[in-house]
Amino acid sequence: MSLSVPLHLTKVAVGCASVEALKNRIARRVTQSGEVRVPTRMRPRRADELPGGALHWIVKHRIVARQQILRLDDRSDGRVDIVCASELVIVSPIPKRAHQGWRYFEADADTTPDDSGLGELPPALYGRLAALALV
Repeated sequence: MSLSVPLHLTKVAVGCASVEALKNRIARRVTQSGEVRVPTRMRPRRADELPGGALHWIVKHRIVARQQILRLDDRSDGRVDIVCASELVIVSPIPKRAHQGWRYFEADADTTPDDSGLGELPPALYGRLAALALV
């Protein structure tokens, strides 16, 4: 019996200038069933591997948060909803180049929850602190 490791995605939080803005956006999108629907144009080819994985959000060129992927639903307009749990987990920032749409993400990096507030730091300041090995 082989255990399959869930697959993860990254997605840029377009228009969100901070983690707080992302939190507010997610809070506004929570449905009565406690889910968040993230529309996308293309269905991932590896869609069957995504449930149980996470959608990692990129803000200001850093992965700063993640949500558990529950399933993918087809929409009547031809798009696809990535259906996620409502809980947004703030993670230690990980540098990541921006991209359009979503990308597969091998979560070998440490994406553990972060209570330190490092994700709230401006990117330039975070970069300088990281260069000095202070974060």
